[in-house]
Amino acid sequence: MKKGNAKREAYAKKQEEKGKKVVAWIFGGLIILAVIYLIWTFAMMA
Repeated sequence: MKKGNAKREAYAKKQEEKGKKVVAWIFGGLIILAVIYLIWTFAMMA
């Protein structure tokens, strides 16, 4: 029982780290898209 619990905790930790990485990538992508959109908007206004 203890062995399975340790495995489950390790798995949960790994999933949490993966999740954080995914969230960071999503935020990074959104920021990049926002910058591209700003540049495009200013280019259209010029």
